[in-house]
Amino acid sequence: MPKTRVIVVDDSALVRSLLAEIINRQPDMECIGAAADPLVAREMIRNLNPDVITLDVEMPRMDGIDFLSKLMRLRPMPVVMVSTLTERGAEVTMKALELGAIDFVAKPKIGVADGLRLLAEDITDKVRIASKAHIRKAVVPAPAAPGCPTPARPAVNSSPLGRLSTEKIIFIGASTGGTEATKEVLMNLPPDCPAVVITQHMPPGFTKSYAARLDGLCKIRVAEARDGERILPGHAYIAPGGFHLSVERSGANYLARVQDGDPVNRHKPSVEVLFKSAARVVGPNALGIMLTGMGGDGARAMKEMRDAGSYNYVQDEASCVVFGMPREAINAGAAHEVLPLTQIAGKLVERLRSTAGMSTNRV
Repeated sequence: MPKTRVIVVDDSALVRSLLAEIINRQPDMECIGAAADPLVAREMIRNLNPDVITLDVEMPRMDGIDFLSKLMRLRPMPVVMVSTLTERGAEVTMKALELGAIDFVAKPKIGVADGLRLLAEDITDKVRIASKAHIRKAVVPAPAAPGCPTPARPAVNSSPLGRLSTEKIIFIGASTGGTEATKEVLMNLPPDCPAVVITQHMPPGFTKSYAARLDGLCKIRVAEARDGERILPGHAYIAPGGFHLSVERSGANYLARVQDGDPVNRHKPSVEVLFKSAARVVGPNALGIMLTGMGGDGARAMKEMRDAGSYNYVQDEASCVVFGMPREAINAGAAHEVLPLTQIAGKLVERLRSTAGMSTNRV
């Protein structure tokens, strides 16, 4: 079995050495080169043709984002970003994921050597996943020819959803590739849609920046979930990194529950925790969405949602970065519809309109 060939790009000699050591300890991968800046990396990639690169976000001569943008346009390949646990690092990482990076590892600001050694399993897992991921080429829209109108998007029924929005809740689970997939769904939901509750596998320090980025792009309001807050229509709530998110009922209201606890399926936040609460508390008023991601987190709980009366959408293989979580949900019998990513929001809203007045208001 050929090994996964990795090039490490980082301006720190210590980080380059540590990452090379971590990669070379794995029987199924090898570090075939290490570059101190993107200009050196460019030649290495051309000459060595790696399977995956790890890329520092902030470097001299050309920063990681500029390099990634050029790379994904000219020679798309699997990239795992190495970010710093800072607000600036989080914002730049979100941009990198938009540009097509598969995933990221967050290195600590201090104690880098010990921190990276503790992250060794996480780093090598992400390199493995990246080596098998579907790569999407960065698309720059071509300018319209003179005199040619820009093609219009299909007309969307914009009639208000009304009372239905207060009864239904949309639940989304995602992992690798999920930051962009979730963005695609949320950007196509109307401002009066039901509340959306989201678990995206993401470490502490990054979900706040992610939520703020989405809030500026979507018609609905998006924020990190806060323990005990009321879940309202027209709002999306993202599980904070390092905490589980679930929902509970208090009288006529639904509340967010943000809690520490052991990882579930190796994850915290875990989709399993969120979806189990959806099955238990929301039942037939839940709508489930499983997006791209590695592993099987949330698949069994999504089947519980279906058994409790939820209607569930699962992203199809062709549009996934990694088909693991969607495949497991399908195999568990949890899916009602398996759809390309770009169709999920539209189909969901269509269903909401067609079932208006048929919802079950459980107390």
